[in-house]
Amino acid sequence: MIKRISLLVISSLIFGACSNEPKEVVEEPQEPAYATPIHSFAQPNKAVVKHLNLDVAVDFESKAISGLAAYDIEVTKGENRIVFDTRNLTIKEVRVDGIITKNWWLGPEKEFMGVPLEVEVGDTSNQVAIEYATTEGAEALQWLNPQQTAGKEHPFLFTQSQAILARTWLPCQDSPGIRYTYEATVKVPTDLMALMSATNPTEIDSTGVYHFEMKQPIPSYLMALTVGDLRFAPIGEETGVYAEPSVLESAAYEFADMQKMLESAEALYGKYAWERYDVIVLPPSFPFGGMENPRLTFATPTILAGDRSLTALVAHELAHSWSGNLVTNSTWNDFWLNEGFTVYFERRIMEDVYGKDYANILAILGWQDLQHTLEEFSDKPNDTKLKLDLDNRDPDDGMSDIAYEKGYYLLRTLEDNVGREKFDVFLKNHFTGNAFKTMTTEQFLTNLKSQLLDGSDEKYAELKVKQWVYEPGIPSNVVEVESPLFAQVEAQLDSFLASGNAATIDTTNWTTHQWLHFLRKMPSEVSQENLAALDKTFGFTKTGNSEIAAEWFVLAIENSYAPADGAIEEFLIRVGRRKFLTPIYGALVAADPSMERAKAIYIKARPNYHSVSTNTLDAMLNM
Repeated sequence: MIKRISLLVISSLIFGACSNEPKEVVEEPQEPAYATPIHSFAQPNKAVVKHLNLDVAVDFESKAISGLAAYDIEVTKGENRIVFDTRNLTIKEVRVDGIITKNWWLGPEKEFMGVPLEVEVGDTSNQVAIEYATTEGAEALQWLNPQQTAGKEHPFLFTQSQAILARTWLPCQDSPGIRYTYEATVKVPTDLMALMSATNPTEIDSTGVYHFEMKQPIPSYLMALTVGDLRFAPIGEETGVYAEPSVLESAAYEFADMQKMLESAEALYGKYAWERYDVIVLPPSFPFGGMENPRLTFATPTILAGDRSLTALVAHELAHSWSGNLVTNSTWNDFWLNEGFTVYFERRIMEDVYGKDYANILAILGWQDLQHTLEEFSDKPNDTKLKLDLDNRDPDDGMSDIAYEKGYYLLRTLEDNVGREKFDVFLKNHFTGNAFKTMTTEQFLTNLKSQLLDGSDEKYAELKVKQWVYEPGIPSNVVEVESPLFAQVEAQLDSFLASGNAATIDTTNWTTHQWLHFLRKMPSEVSQENLAALDKTFGFTKTGNSEIAAEWFVLAIENSYAPADGAIEEFLIRVGRRKFLTPIYGALVAADPSMERAKAIYIKARPNYHSVSTNTLDAMLNM
């Protein structure tokens, strides 16, 4: 590591011969290259990974991934250890610069963080290679049997590494503040395709051996692997979709505007940096709407509504290619820098492609979600701050609508105050000037004040920036978003509640979002007659739109609408998306505090859920 020397010291060295007095050489302290990890055992300022060469085999019979993770490393002068994160991994052998070593140790286990793997190295060491295998405790992995897939003939595997689950399927320095490039060779059954967050094939290779390369440095939470009976369909020049054969046609139809979204995003905030943008539609047990793995977004099939009405999720994951993947939060305490920016960017893409009214109704639904979260977090107000304090906590605790929607409304409020043109220049410079770097909240706020607000303390205070970031709740200067489309929905709802006649509701050209607003604005107590009338007219209980179904099921549970009971149970067994599961199970618990019905369904459904969902629901249901 090279240390900086002040100009004063250089001057003294140059002119020291002119004086008989000895001159003291004083070295300036150097800022650490990496923020101190909060949820990682790694010590990157002492020794850090730079490139991974991964060589693994995927075994569906034993439900294990095994092989070699070989890291190119950089070690600071004078240091002699490098630390990796592991959790429920079997470490078989370690090599340093190609030579087997016994000088490695597994430290004490820490809750939710796992076990540190410390390896003795020299400060000139270049590589550490770790032979390992996953175990049943690999929470990142979900192994699906054929019956859990669309085709019912082949098994399926997918990973979910965010936030700190990458360490459960490969040893790594599992902090968002540490980036590395990677190459991988993955061996799978010969009738299946393997894909990663890297360059990808478009056809099944009969050898079962796939090679991948990610040239751009990424943090470990963006490591992704999936294996299954998959096919590919191109959408545009740089975009396409993967899915099981029976799902591919509907997925390609749903994502027809994906290339337009990419071009819109580039026009807003600069060139797409990852070469291709493809989406894979996973089986319904995937716990999130989407995951922004570079080059290959993982997506839930619950967005396949048949009318392209839920593709804001694609715009969201695409926007992550800039906010999150390109400029990454240094720690999970700064999570809002990923998600608030992405929601703002997503809605700008949707506005460009579908119009301002469309983007505004998304923002209003987001505001409703935010209000619900604020009410839910009333007993833990510190979790409603943008800058979180997740020390000694699972970072998954911070992944709420606060980061997404409060973050969005801060940025939307800033735009409203300084003007869109100036705000766009600032945001574009944020992405281009910090590409492939990490960012803390404090660094961002310094840039915000100097670049967007021209260094004005008065403007910074007037906009209540510190209050937004460091205090609970929503500041009073929040921008208001309105929509005439939702005003029309509310008028139709009032008319229905007055008459009880669902046939008179004018739903001409209603989108999913208007239906959601209609159901959310329904009073908490609804008569059985009104529920039956709505169900008969609009078929809510049998709808194939998962967003509408989830909203309707909560309303049905709250009002003991028995005709929906069978559909609710079927939905909970089939769908693993945590966004839907949590409110539906929550409604079941509220309706019956004994949790008899909720637990009976959960016992049947739990084998279909990823650990991300079961961790939340086990706690809710005391399982």
